[in-house]
Amino acid sequence: MKIREDNRYYISESANIYSMVEVFKTNVKDPHHAAMLIDCIHKTFDGYNANFDLEDCDKILRVKSTSGFVQAHVLIDLLYDRGFIAEILPDDTTIGIPIHQMSFH
Repeated sequence: MKIREDNRYYISESANIYSMVEVFKTNVKDPHHAAMLIDCIHKTFDGYNANFDLEDCDKILRVKSTSGFVQAHVLIDLLYDRGFIAEILPDDTTIGIPIHQMSFH
């Protein structure tokens, strides 16, 4: 399968599908909180796959959508309503990471 990266969009030319990955800086530190938030994201958004990298200094939240745009403002509000802060990281931090190398559980 050939994948072309176009900023935050990853397009599979063989399957004629695309997905979007949005990357957030958060203040989530506890793995139990991260698991709760991931469960909430997966229950709230069809077609979203989320994971945290709590070892990163920015406590990264990666969200992949296979059904269009990631609704970043809604995700930020979802975290805020649960006592956490999230902000979108600029595009240049995700460019160069092929989607097949990203870990989504």
